[in-house]
This record gives sequence, C-alpha cells and structure tokens, in this order.
Amino acid sequence: MKNRSALHFVFIIGIANFFADFTYEGARGIIGPFLGSLGASAAIVGLVAGVGELMGYGLRSVSGYFADKSHRHWAFAFLGYTINMLAVPALALTGQWPLAASLVVSERIGRGIRKPTVEAMLSYAGKSIGAGWVFGVNEALDQAGATIGPLLMALILYFNGGYRTGFATLLIPALLCLGTLVLARLLHPRPHELEKGAGHTLTTPNLTQAYWIYLAAGGLLAAGFADFALIGFHFQKANVVRGNVIPVFYAVAMAASALASIPLGRLFDRLGPNVSLFAFLISAAAAPFVFLGTSGFALIGMIFWGVGMSAQGSLFQAMLTGVIPPHKRSTAFGLFDTGYGVAWFLGSAAMGLLYETSILAVVLFSVILQLAAIPVLFIANKKR
Repeated sequence: MKNRSALHFVFIIGIANFFADFTYEGARGIIGPFLGSLGASAAIVGLVAGVGELMGYGLRSVSGYFADKSHRHWAFAFLGYTINMLAVPALALTGQWPLAASLVVSERIGRGIRKPTVEAMLSYAGKSIGAGWVFGVNEALDQAGATIGPLLMALILYFNGGYRTGFATLLIPALLCLGTLVLARLLHPRPHELEKGAGHTLTTPNLTQAYWIYLAAGGLLAAGFADFALIGFHFQKANVVRGNVIPVFYAVAMAASALASIPLGRLFDRLGPNVSLFAFLISAAAAPFVFLGTSGFALIGMIFWGVGMSAQGSLFQAMLTGVIPPHKRSTAFGLFDTGYGVAWFLGSAAMGLLYETSILAVVLFSVILQLAAIPVLFIANKKR
C-alpha cells in the first residue's frame, strides 16, 4: 500500500514538473533574443542570465533551511512554483527590458525557493520504492517537458508568431503545473509519512562526512560542465550549426536526458551508487565533441551532454538521500544546490574567458574538472 502511495506521489509531482519545465525551458531559448529586441545589450543579457542563476541557486540553502525549520514544505513549494510559473507568461506584457529582466530573475528565484523542498518531499518516497527510481522518473518527466517546450517555441517563431505569442502560450502549461500541484497537495498532504516505518539508518543530527565529499564532487562537476549558452554561442560563431537548428540540438540533449534518467535510476537501485561514475565519464566526453567537432560530432556531444544533465539531476539526489538525516533533507538539498550553483557560475565565467583565448583550453578545463570529480565521487560512495 505504501509503495503504491509513494509511486503515485512521485508521478503526480513529476507531471507538475513536466509542465514546469515545459514553461520555463520553453522560454529559455527565446529570452535572450527577446531582451535584445527590447534594446538590451549582449552584456546586459549575459548579466541578467548570470544574476538569475546565481540568485536562484543561492536562495536554495535559505529556503531549504526555513522549510525544515517551519515544517511548512507545501507552503514553500506553492510560493516557489507560483513565482516560477507566472513570471514567464508575464513577459508577454512587458515593453521595456528592465521590467523583462526583473521577471527573468524572478522566475529563477521562484525555482530556487521550491527546488530543495520538492527534492526533500520526493526523497521520502525513496525508502520504499528506491531513490534512483524516484529521481529518475522525476528527471525523465522534467526533461520531457524541457524537450517539448523549446520545440513549441521554435514552431511558433517559424510561423511568425513572435516572442510575445510564445510567452503568452506558455500560460497554459504554467496553469496546468499549478493545478497539478494543488491536486498533489490534496492527495498527499503529509509526504514525509511515506518514509515512516521504513527504518532510518541515519540517527546523527548532523550532515555526514559523505555529504560534504559529495558536495565537493558536485562542485567540480558543475564548474566543468559547459553551459548551453556558451555551446550555442560556439555553434553560431564557428558556423557548426545553422542558427534556426540550434534549439533543435538543445531539444535533442533534453530528450537524451529524459531517456537516460529512468535506466540510470534503476541501475542505481540495483547496482549501487558507483553507476554514477560511468555516467559522469560520458558527461566528461561531451566537450571535445561539442567544441572541436563538425555538426555530426556536435550532435553526439549534445547527447553526451544530455546524459550528464540527467546524471546531475537524478543520481546526485539519489546518492544524497542515503546520507542525509530525514529532518534535514530540505536544508541539505538546498545547501548542495547553492554550492553547485556557485561552482557552475564560476566555471561558466572561466570558460567564457578561456573561449576568447583558446577553444582547446575550454575543452581541457571542462574535461579535467569533470574527470577530477570521479575519484572524489568514488570516495564518497565508499563512505556511505
């Protein structure tokens, strides 16, 4: 009975996240050009994107801590999702770039508020049906939405619908996300009870040594993982892929991430956390294909990049679930996400500077940092 309830909860949250990713990932591919059409410079577009990501990740440790402290996980989830979802279609009403930029940052802030709380609630289902399966299913539905959203925006632009039409259309999945969340709250008001009686192996009130080693490994992986903004910039500048095909390459990566998530999660539950070492080895191979190859190799690189996204979005949460005390889940997930986000921001900035000097330097930076994370992950897995 508990297994069925846990699985039901995972699927309904996964559906909410499908519509959430549909909304904000659909917008992500056109936000840069839209800000440019309102008069924002390239520097402003880059600054807005960077500040949004940094604030979104930085807030996760704060929102996670207060969610655990107040025990009001659903309240933080609803607040975050509401900001996250409604900021996107509101872009259709803006006519000046400063207001549009504030909505872009608000969307990231909303995601930062709700992310650690939702990860914590999902982790409670992991005791009965497997943490790898839980986060694998959620990541698969996430990335399915992230695949369809950008393709829909490309279709709207192809038929000359314009940016505002695209943003307005995204109101539909945004409202479906919030409606699904209301249903999840009504059907599962106390998701922490999914873990009751499963037998907690962690009795320590503090975060374990393995957690901090995982955080170090996550920082290395994040710093070495090239952001798609830089990848797309390279595709256009080096004429690797035609401009109107770049969103399709991004959609292929999201599809690869969605398809890899469930198999990786199942392998995690059956074979253990060292499955992640293989997944991140594939991720490390993405940069040479993406930055040094022709369009065919670049497409293979995007598939590898998608596998890396999948592993970061599902396997890390599954590994962390086993080393975090239940009462500190939101806090620990939020702290991990903050460290990960800061590392990603610094790594992205470094790769952007290196790109101006040498593309080969970008590749070496990406590969070396990601490979350096693998032995750290192995040590963390031994400490579990």
